Amino acid sequence: MAGDGLRGADATSSEGIFALMINSCTARFVTELESDTDRLGSLLAQCLPDQTVVGLLGTLGAGKTRLVRAIATACGVDPRDVTSPTFVLCQSYHGTRSLIHLDAYRLGDLDEFLELGPEEFYETASLTLIEWSDRVDECLPAERIEISIQIASEEGRIFEVVGRGERLSSVVRKLSEVSL
Repeated sequence: MAGDGLRGADATSSEGIFALMINSCTARFVTELESDTDRLGSLLAQCLPDQTVVGLLGTLGAGKTRLVRAIATACGVDPRDVTSPTFVLCQSYHGTRSLIHLDAYRLGDLDEFLELGPEEFYETASLTLIEWSDRVDECLPAERIEISIQIASEEGRIFEVVGRGERLSSVVRKLSEVSL
């Protein structure tokens, strides 16, 4: 099984997901199926406080939009409405919570990102999810969640979740402790 090598004193598992606390602000989640990604997205939707900025990193096809769709669905958004904002750059979704979904992949420079008004998004009660956030790292708040996604198999993924700042580091610890 994909997560077998990750089991240890700080590891938890539930069906197809394994969670391991790497350090005080980093947790790794190993999933085997897309339905496991849905469960991780639901857990993130439950645990992330309002006004959280989430940077999403990973290669093309790693599952950044798939994870956003899972989070949005858990927030009462119709999953059919959640698409990659690669060409429109910004999407807003409203359910039981509001989400702002940005994509920095096609941006030419930081000024183009700043023209979208991210500072205003950061101050709303929404979750702000930014795909390819490494391209606009200088424009992100110091306190944020970063999720790196690696492809482990056709449906399996490795999600490394890092909390930047004490408030969000404690959220990552809670994520790793909550039963998936």
